[in-house]
Formats: sequence, structure tokens, C-alpha cells
Amino acid sequence: MDHSKQTQYSQNEKKDAGASSSVLNGHFDGMAKRPAGGTGRAATAAAAQPPGAESSSHRPAASVMESWREERTRSVEDNEMSLPSLAAAYTTILRGLGEDPQRQGLLKTPWRAATAMQFFTKGYQEKIIDVLNDAIFDEDHDEMVIVKDIDMFSMCEHHLVPIFGRVHIGYLPNKRVLGLSKLARIVEIYSRRLQVQERLTKQIAVAITEALQPTGVGVVIEATHMCMVMRGVQKMNSKTVTSTMLGVFREDPKTRDEFLTLIRS
Repeated sequence: MDHSKQTQYSQNEKKDAGASSSVLNGHFDGMAKRPAGGTGRAATAAAAQPPGAESSSHRPAASVMESWREERTRSVEDNEMSLPSLAAAYTTILRGLGEDPQRQGLLKTPWRAATAMQFFTKGYQEKIIDVLNDAIFDEDHDEMVIVKDIDMFSMCEHHLVPIFGRVHIGYLPNKRVLGLSKLARIVEIYSRRLQVQERLTKQIAVAITEALQPTGVGVVIEATHMCMVMRGVQKMNSKTVTSTMLGVFREDPKTRDEFLTLIRS
């Protein structure tokens, strides 16, 4: 599967990031720092690296987004204040489509559409850090953890039509694990925003990496885009598959293959 190419930071950004980690969009990029002399999968993958070789998952990226700890949010009060103008915008859309907003069937449509859009994008009202604060546990466990077939509903930021599908997540713990239901909450928060599938995949993987600092993370999303089904190629069964592999999931083919095999089973 194709992965995002990564470029070099400036000297200042390197200095801020520190020697033990690189930063992507305010997140760790790829491999969390491994304990010296580790055992198990992480040590095996490290031993496979030629001396002096630089892991592709250590190369920082140049793009900058908000950190997961400082994400932009939208409050309930914001919803109430913006609802009239949002409903008015939908009234304008109806007129632009050649409809009469005053006919009986459409009288309440602008308000219904406005409140529905606020619900579809409720991910702007939450922070990942708030969800994870009470859900990270110390466990002496270093075998792969997989949660697959997490339902995902999002909105395409290019056409404002739905994207829906399934998310598969796997990670190799580094003595820290996350409550399994919280993985679904991470998916929900990021997907309930205006999205492109590639960015959503990366955001989920990076959030888990920052929260747990595992030895590796893998995320695969299979989704149907209504912009492809209802317009464009108009193929009912077309699906888009994206993946992000960080740490040993990217470096070690055996670990990656095990993850991909298990999510397909």
C-alpha cells in the first residue's frame, strides 16, 4: 500500500522535536522511542536494520496541522449562535436549486438540514485528549492488539456528501494499552469532521502513537464515497482503501503482513 512521503524538518524544528522523536502535525511521526535492549518484536525489527540505516518512519514531514492537545473545537453555544445563519444558507441553496422554500414540504427543511450538518460534524466539538485521559492503562503486554470493523461515517470536504465504511486498527503496545472502546471514539471524533480519507487514516494512527508511544501502529480504512457513487464514475461497488503504517508496522514486513492477514480474516 502507498504511504505518505516524508521530508526533512528545518534545523529549528529538529531542535524543538528533540533527539528521541520526530513530529508530524504536532504529533509523533512513526516510531516511538524504543527501550534500549528491548525484547520481542521490536528488538527483532531493530536487529534487522543495517548499522547506520535510517528508518523511513523516522523521517519527519513538513506539513503542519494543529496538535491533538490543542485541537480547534466548536461548543454547544457556537451551534446555537450559528444555527440561524446556517439555516438561512440552506434556504439560499434551495432557491438556487429552483425550489420554493415556502412550499409545505420544505418549510422546516433549512433548520433540519442545519441541525443535521452540525451533528454530522460534531467531531469539531471534542478533543482527543479528553477522551483518552482516563483510558490508558499500564500493562505488561507486547503482543499485537487489533480492533477491526469499526463503523465510520464522515463527510467529504470536497463535495459535502457522505463517506462511510470500516476502520481496522492494530498496535504493538510498549507497556501501555488503551481501552478498546476508546479506539472507536478516536475514529468517531476525527471522522465527524469534514475529511479526506487519506488524512483521516493518518490522524487516527498518529493520535494512537502520541497517546501510547507503542512500537508500531497500523490503520486501514475501507470506505465508499458518495461523490463517486452518485456522481463521477457512478460505480455502486467502488471502494477506496487507505493505510498508514508507523513504527515496526512500516519497518518489519512480517509484522505488517500479520496485521493485514488478521484484519482480513
